[in-house]
Amino acid sequence: MRTSITRRSVLASGAAAGASALLGTSAAAAVNAPSARGDGLVTPVAEVLDGGEQVTSVRISSASLARAERSSLTTNTFAVHVAATNPLTGEVAYEQDRVVTAAGWARRDEVTLTLAHGWGVAGGGTLSYLGAYGRNVLLDLDYTITQVEPLRGAAGSGRIVIDSFRQGPLSDREVDAFDHHTTASGLNYRLFSPARGGGPEGAALVVWLHGGGEGGLLTDGYDYYDNETQLRANRGALGFATPEAQAQFGGAYVLAPQSTSAWMLDGDGFAPLVMEAIEEVAATRRIDRRRIHVVGCSNGGYMSLKMVAEHPDVFATSTPICCGIGARDGSDTYFISDAELAAMTTPTWLVASADDTTLDSYANTVYAHERIDGSIMSLYDSVTWGGNSFPGHWSWIYVARNDPSHDGQSLWEWMASTKR
Repeated sequence: MRTSITRRSVLASGAAAGASALLGTSAAAAVNAPSARGDGLVTPVAEVLDGGEQVTSVRISSASLARAERSSLTTNTFAVHVAATNPLTGEVAYEQDRVVTAAGWARRDEVTLTLAHGWGVAGGGTLSYLGAYGRNVLLDLDYTITQVEPLRGAAGSGRIVIDSFRQGPLSDREVDAFDHHTTASGLNYRLFSPARGGGPEGAALVVWLHGGGEGGLLTDGYDYYDNETQLRANRGALGFATPEAQAQFGGAYVLAPQSTSAWMLDGDGFAPLVMEAIEEVAATRRIDRRRIHVVGCSNGGYMSLKMVAEHPDVFATSTPICCGIGARDGSDTYFISDAELAAMTTPTWLVASADDTTLDSYANTVYAHERIDGSIMSLYDSVTWGGNSFPGHWSWIYVARNDPSHDGQSLWEWMASTKR
């Protein structure tokens, strides 16, 4: 199984054309001064945006760049091309040129090319959705960098041409801040550790339970369980690791376990595995057990309710987002009964959008709110953020941005101030 970025020793445009071929003999060989040649390390840099992770820039590192005149770098100096392949099916998800919108110097021997990105911009995504299985898969990305125009050497020292490139691993500062772990029972999880250790009793622990598309795929001959997509598909877990959230909590660990399939397929089986991950973290870090919070979206929204139903004395708060509670006759694999809802005493804040067509907000979120005594509900008309309109199911965007509020208190403030 391949889940990491493909590393290419030489990346060139067209039919293996090198930089000198593209630049032309006269350009590459400078009339009045020799050219300085070298190779470059290419690092695709990603960010998890509200619509999911995209490669938003590439860094090019080379010792040759240290000899270049900085003012000679423009958005036309390098061309960027990408081919993205699904590692499970071998199918090309997309292949295209990326638009360079800015070029600058990260350090003396490294340039950063900012790429066009954002909601609705094609060619930047790091994940591909397998509709037949309802799973996101981390793509193999091959970035081809071609030097189109030479850089001027400093103090008239000729021209700088990088004629070969090799690709390094995908970099995402926020995702990479979460360490990789696996429980004794084999459940993957990622863990963010705070810079601040919390109060005298330790730090808070926020447990993020992902949606259905972020689990593993271990059926029909597939062996895909990457411990990546639960962080890359949306900002749910990452939001709680931001400086703003960390300041609210005075430091909080963020635990993001990954289901081997989907929480809704076997809530009874997954609940003890999630608890095992919680106990492992609590046993090895300074966790304030009065401040363990569970948050989940979609499949994870169901699972957050399931965890509270199974372990009523563990969690300080529960935040189910666009949750599912199952058909009221109990015929679904996931089901939270009326009696379980009515028995919940854990402070609960439910979030959903009224235009959710995946899990009907009235049959699920509103229904649960009406039966959980004292619960808070934020029911939005639609999901809009940053000038973009998103599918109605994506109400986790609001939680990741700390938008829900009640009686003058934001969601994160409510969580941070609530103890069991």
